[in-house]
Amino acid sequence: MGGIILERLDPNKLSVEFRDGVTKTEPIEGRRYTLTHSDITAELFLTVGLRFAYDKIGSMRDEVLAEWKLINNSCILYAYVYVDGQRGVVNPNLSAIRNSIFVRELPLALEAIRYGDNVFFKTHPKLNKVPIYVYFASMYPYLNRVEYWGTPSDYK
Repeated sequence: MGGIILERLDPNKLSVEFRDGVTKTEPIEGRRYTLTHSDITAELFLTVGLRFAYDKIGSMRDEVLAEWKLINNSCILYAYVYVDGQRGVVNPNLSAIRNSIFVRELPLALEAIRYGDNVFFKTHPKLNKVPIYVYFASMYPYLNRVEYWGTPSDYK
């Protein structure tokens, strides 16, 4: 994934909200991102908080969630996507389609997180080089996996 050049993000279509308990620079551990979007306007909405912004999540479950974790004294950025989508919908074909959409759109989502929280990354430059892991959550074993997706610096 190294050396990715992204020019997909339109900063004018990204709205960022910082919730209680977080600032543009702190904290690191426990900092959580909820990225949602509008299919109609192509706008992206990034919420940064100590909890995921479940109030912003729609029934389609097409959001990207991410959080900073400390594992063995090292930080990682760990993201989650729900490949199967809506609760109670069991359809392997739909899950496979959603999986391919997540794979296609994840670079944009990670770029939005990196850009939307840029003061944080400037304040903590070492975090630009930590690994990003994405958990693709699915009830189907062939879609349920964790993948390495580079580092935040890949999404500047």
